[in-house]
Amino acid sequence: MRDIFESADAPILQTGLPHAPNDRLPGVAPLAAEDWIIVDDAFAAQMALRSRLIAERRADVIALDEAARPAADELLNAVLQALASRDDYRVEPGHVTRPDGVTVALERDDPMGTIGLLVQQDFCLMEKRAAEHVLTGAVLCFPANWTLSEKFGHPLLRIHVPVPSYDENLARRVQRLFDGVQAGRPLWRSNCLVYDDPRLFAPMSEAMSREERHPREGDYLRSERQSLWRLPESGAVAFGIHTFMVRRSSVPGA
Repeated sequence: MRDIFESADAPILQTGLPHAPNDRLPGVAPLAAEDWIIVDDAFAAQMALRSRLIAERRADVIALDEAARPAADELLNAVLQALASRDDYRVEPGHVTRPDGVTVALERDDPMGTIGLLVQQDFCLMEKRAAEHVLTGAVLCFPANWTLSEKFGHPLLRIHVPVPSYDENLARRVQRLFDGVQAGRPLWRSNCLVYDDPRLFAPMSEAMSREERHPREGDYLRSERQSLWRLPESGAVAFGIHTFMVRRSSVPGA
């Protein structure tokens, strides 16, 4: 099904990574608020793909618990505020013009879908329910070998099935991280894995084997710059995922 949206023969690639490859967990660092939203050299191509996925595979890439609507509305407002401070976006009443010249209508009744059409990064809304943060909303156009429907509505530990290294000890550390994120003091981390298939829309079931998920050899590196942004009114954490796909040959030492 992925081939109708993008071809492995004509991949959407960035020319390089703006950060050093890193796969330590959690491995976080402070993030400057002005660096929350990134525009890179794959912007136009990634945004065109996002538009097609949201239009034609909406159920696969967008989910929202109705109880999370206030958090989704707050996230949209935060994104718009961030875009208004940039020189490459033009934010006006009712619509936004992106750096590629495309104008996006502000559909307030569809906050996650609108966000997905505005920026390259995906967002997962994580809200504290009992002892853990739960995935209550998302726009996930570029899943890296996981499927939104299998993770939606679940807490952090369950979301990371079947990651072997994500045991209860690490789960407690990550939960403390989510608990500790403060409004106005966002954090970021990155990961980096070898891929033999450069397609960005790469959903995969939990039932698939580790070898099927992450081959040991391949010509591409897929790196996510992940951000954690506390929404002050709802208290939700907006987990952002900006996806980079590059040729291994473009990254020294890879």
